[in-house]
Amino acid sequence: MAQDIPGWKHVYSGKVRDLYESENPNYAHLILVVATDRVSAFDHVLEPAIPNKGKHLTTLTNWWFDRLDVPNHVSHEVEIPEVVKGRATVAKKLQMFPIECVVRGYISGSGWKDYQATGTICGVQLPEGLQFGGKLPEPIFTPAFKAELGDHDENISFEKVVELIGEHHANELKNLSIKIFNRASELAEKAGLILADTKFEFGIDPSNDLTTLGDEVLTPDSSRFWSKAAWERGERKDSFDKQIVRNWLADNWDQTGTPPQLPNEIVTQTADKYAELVERLTQEVR
Repeated sequence: MAQDIPGWKHVYSGKVRDLYESENPNYAHLILVVATDRVSAFDHVLEPAIPNKGKHLTTLTNWWFDRLDVPNHVSHEVEIPEVVKGRATVAKKLQMFPIECVVRGYISGSGWKDYQATGTICGVQLPEGLQFGGKLPEPIFTPAFKAELGDHDENISFEKVVELIGEHHANELKNLSIKIFNRASELAEKAGLILADTKFEFGIDPSNDLTTLGDEVLTPDSSRFWSKAAWERGERKDSFDKQIVRNWLADNWDQTGTPPQLPNEIVTQTADKYAELVERLTQEVR
């Protein structure tokens, strides 16, 4: 249940975020995005929530926005309400593209399954003999079509992106996504981290027609971060994201019916990993 926020009307809840519109008609072009502590995996919202997760997602997203040379959706026209300060963003409403802009620098997750089956990911032909968790020759753009809440996002080819949004915007999203990924990878490496893969969402800012970065950016919810030292030792388990949750669910649930409640130790481990990632990036990278 979304909380009441004075001066703002709740309009939508996703798996993790609650969206509000201002009750002041002068700010009809703005949206208040509140990051909750809810956690999702395999297209289900899970119980219980992860303590301080919303705060960590917001801190990291703002930290990255300050370091990426790309227009973003943050607005400073109005103050963030006190009751959600630290886990909310006032943003410009964008005309969002229905594309999840996934970039992979390493092979993991659903990309590994696709590669094992076909030797490709989203139509991108890859060399033979790649290993799980291995570095790709160069980062690849592997988009997905954004599904409605409760449905699975659908991996699609770049040609399908062109068909959906036109060649100009398709090339723009691909180039921006890889540019951001490369910049973020450099910064992550300074903190002893590998950015294995991530996803971005873009929209058009109606005030200037610029393609603009929206949603969250380079958080443990939208990305896989690994320990560089562990990866170099051949370990593939030391991740700073919700992979802990995914792994536990994969071992304890057949993905039918309602997912089981997460045990306390999984909740604690996940909360600790989110907090550690924030600390490593914000304290060690200048």
